[in-house]
Amino acid sequence: MSASSRTLVAMSGGVDSSVAALLLKQQGHDIVGAYMKNWINEDNVIGHCPWMQDIEDARAVCDRLGIEFRVVNLMQDYRERVVSYLLDGYKRGLTPNPDIMCNREIKFGVFRQWARDHGFDAVATGHYARRTELADGQFALIEGADKNKDQSYFLTLLNQAQLADARFPIGHIPKPDLRRLAAEAGLPTAAKKDSQGICFIGEVKMQDFLRQYVPDQPGPILRATDGREVGRHPGLHYYTIGQRKGIGVPSNTDNQAYVVVGKRADDNALLVAFDAADAPGLFQTEVRVHSLQWNASPVTSVQRLEGRVRYRDPRVAIEFIPEGGNTALVRFEEPQRGLASGQILAIHDGERLLGGGVYI
Repeated sequence: MSASSRTLVAMSGGVDSSVAALLLKQQGHDIVGAYMKNWINEDNVIGHCPWMQDIEDARAVCDRLGIEFRVVNLMQDYRERVVSYLLDGYKRGLTPNPDIMCNREIKFGVFRQWARDHGFDAVATGHYARRTELADGQFALIEGADKNKDQSYFLTLLNQAQLADARFPIGHIPKPDLRRLAAEAGLPTAAKKDSQGICFIGEVKMQDFLRQYVPDQPGPILRATDGREVGRHPGLHYYTIGQRKGIGVPSNTDNQAYVVVGKRADDNALLVAFDAADAPGLFQTEVRVHSLQWNASPVTSVQRLEGRVRYRDPRVAIEFIPEGGNTALVRFEEPQRGLASGQILAIHDGERLLGGGVYI
């Protein structure tokens, strides 16, 4: 990236994006910091939505660096592209991923377009991921060097055009070193704790968020092995495959705990079983994915690759079998636990993330 290019840095108010701006400034790039105002909790969802503090923290970092700071209001786009996707998915019994969708539709979607419309050539974020240019002029998306913090999974559905405009200045830095750089530069966010909430909504529990927007629809909790009713649930949207905590049904069996193994829409039943290798529906050796998105050349033939079934899980060996129509069959070398419809499979060639798809 030439120093003459203009880069808009997405400033969340956290230490990662703060150091992303710091490094670009030290490298001599022409940068402006911008906070994406996506959500202000107008509906008073239970939880902490610290958007005002985040704006002030981001502004303070920009003041420290001596760069311009802007607030970009994307609230309507966020509701239409992320919140609607999230709520519609849960209403249909799926387990959507708002963070991945936020990156595709907001950060590298409407925010990227806003940047282009205002004379910027690139958008930089504080993701722990790396981007390299290949000999053919295309760009590859590589895992972050700090494997404990790698966030490439959340960029699974970006396309090549979005990747071309993306910059990940901190992808090569271990987290402890990043905090040290922030402290040495006197950044006010150096010791600020990392956020754990829904993408740009804040410290809001998903159940509290869903309770505000999706009506409860109580139904039976059935034991998958024999169909016996063992309890009642307030709504299938509060549960996902593989969930152990919060089911609300004691097993009454020593050293055994129930786990969610299915959600049945026709009779609104939540299916549970004892958490074991033979629990019906808990482990899968193959899965189909749809809505495949590639940031590299599409995989159109049967290949041995790797997949990451969810964030924080290690890459696992897969056989990728294209079926046409942007769908594929994926066979796992080892059975995988708790794969829920609507979640995202990231497809890898080693450290390089090629793209991904949605579990059917």
